[in-house]
Amino acid sequence: MRRILPGLLLALVCAVAARLIHDALPTNAGALVGEVVVAVLLGLVIGNMISLPTALAPGIRFSFHTLLRVAIVILGAQFSFMQVVAIGGKAVVMIVILMSLALAVAHALGRAARVPGRLATLIGVGTAVCGNTAITATAPVIHAEDEEVSFAIATNTLFGTAAVFVYPMLGHLLGMSSAAFGTWAGTAVNDTSQVVATGFAYGDAAGKVATAVKLTRNALMGPVIVAIGLIYARGARGEARRGLGGRLGQSIPVFVIGFLVVALLNSVGVFAWLGAWMHRDLAHYLQLISRFLILVALSGVGLSTRLSAMRRIGATPFLVGLATAATTAIASYFLILWLGPAGG
Repeated sequence: MRRILPGLLLALVCAVAARLIHDALPTNAGALVGEVVVAVLLGLVIGNMISLPTALAPGIRFSFHTLLRVAIVILGAQFSFMQVVAIGGKAVVMIVILMSLALAVAHALGRAARVPGRLATLIGVGTAVCGNTAITATAPVIHAEDEEVSFAIATNTLFGTAAVFVYPMLGHLLGMSSAAFGTWAGTAVNDTSQVVATGFAYGDAAGKVATAVKLTRNALMGPVIVAIGLIYARGARGEARRGLGGRLGQSIPVFVIGFLVVALLNSVGVFAWLGAWMHRDLAHYLQLISRFLILVALSGVGLSTRLSAMRRIGATPFLVGLATAATTAIASYFLILWLGPAGG
């Protein structure tokens, strides 16, 4: 604890400061730029402008590696497999197709542009699933570097923020109905807060559809991370000979299993029952805890990231992210024309 505490305290201070800064932003700006982005930026500024003592390194590493895993397990209490059932089979088919497409495009373009494979995976999963949450949950499974996580979050935030402005204008130009636009925003925009902002910018009905579709995407995060872990384990040296059982043991960390178990408990109403018994909104408290732990973890990412390493990566990943986001948006629009909007 003596080794961990100094660096952990610095990450905690950064997280609290990031929340205060975010809360002080104008409402519109705060809706576009999440507190996670503020935490990463604040950590980047401190970590690159000040020469931090090496004694802080163990605590900073603990914040990202250990606290993040705990946060992801608790995050399962926000997901319900019933969301997948409620949204309808047609929307689920669209979501699965678009998630697969985003991951495939990100990897194909990443290989062509010589973007590191793990960074391409993070960009793809951010576009495919639920933005920064999916990026932070996938990073430890594929052993991504801190610089790759920071770059992926920056790319995801840039295009997700742009979507809040661009999508409603395009929706009106294309004459989309509220249900169609809500489905489009829910399947193609990255982060949950950005989806909600985009949907309700078009109208209340569109916002409700967008939120429901996006929550369904979020509910599929666990299976997607497991699949990515299996693929990476299979590609590792010697893993092909271990068979499926060996790859499962390698690629499904304990925290991913914990996430799925907690999501299952939430799906069958365990947390709702416990909350009623305690006369407390247990799900809300768990959400607050998870959000703050993620904030601390991402502060640690910023503190341990060096801008010089990000500059070595170059600007090419932004182009890969743009092409992935654009491909997903276009494919989503045509799938809606073909299959119809969610609930339709």
